[in-house]
Amino acid sequence: MPGKVILGAQWGDEGKGKFIDIFAGRADLVVRSQGGNNAGHTVIHGDKKLALHLMPSGVMYEHAVPVIGNGVVVDPGVLIKEMAMLEAEGISCLKVSGNAHVIMPYHKDFDGADEKRLGENKIGTTKRGIGPCYQDKVARKGIRIQDLLDEKIFRLKLEAVLSQ
Repeated sequence: MPGKVILGAQWGDEGKGKFIDIFAGRADLVVRSQGGNNAGHTVIHGDKKLALHLMPSGVMYEHAVPVIGNGVVVDPGVLIKEMAMLEAEGISCLKVSGNAHVIMPYHKDFDGADEKRLGENKIGTTKRGIGPCYQDKVARKGIRIQDLLDEKIFRLKLEAVLSQ
């Protein structure tokens, strides 16, 4: 199946959303493949305007199924808020990869503590836990969406992380 991928060469606003909007009109799926809710993007489609942080651009096309892929780190609170906002606009179809990692409250604490520890050398994170969540993903100790559906696995992973 042919596909189109839009990648950015830098951080920040470089116009990716505009291109996604152009291509999404002819897409079956609009997939966010990486990142977290540290940055936002405003999506305008017709007379509708939505401020999003986690959902993929192109989400407002009725025929295009929005997907959050396994490379995205997901803050459950942000996910629920954006899903409710989209449902209010009549957009209710969303797929989230079971392998996407979950930003837990302690990730935000670690993010803030790291910035404080670095002092003048801080990197300027948004303190939303994205970096520490990716650290857990790389270390193969992170909690994934699918782990939330199995209490035994969730408890084991949470206990392992909290013991550190």
